[in-house]
Amino acid sequence: MTDMEKKVMVRLCAKIVVETDLYETDKEMQNLIDWVCLSEQIKTNNNTIRNLTGEYKKIEPDCRQGVRAQLERMKELCKERNDLYDKQNDLKGQKQKIEKSLEQ
Repeated sequence: MTDMEKKVMVRLCAKIVVETDLYETDKEMQNLIDWVCLSEQIKTNNNTIRNLTGEYKKIEPDCRQGVRAQLERMKELCKERNDLYDKQNDLKGQKQKIEKSLEQ
């Protein structure tokens, strides 16, 4: 399935859900929607982690030469990245719970 096909399917499903009360009445529908939302959040976080790591690698050479401000920024980036890693683990746990309930 192409990215465009996936986008169309998600938009179609979202429109159906908005027009009905399926999210509130159908537990499987709720799990499917939550799974899609969590997956998208995980992708977004992964992209942010990659960007932060890239910025860290750009700053690192200057830090080795003793630039204090760069070192402080690196510490901030590491903390932000680590916080996102923690959030990723929480999201993945939620996603696994949903996947287990979908398998039943």
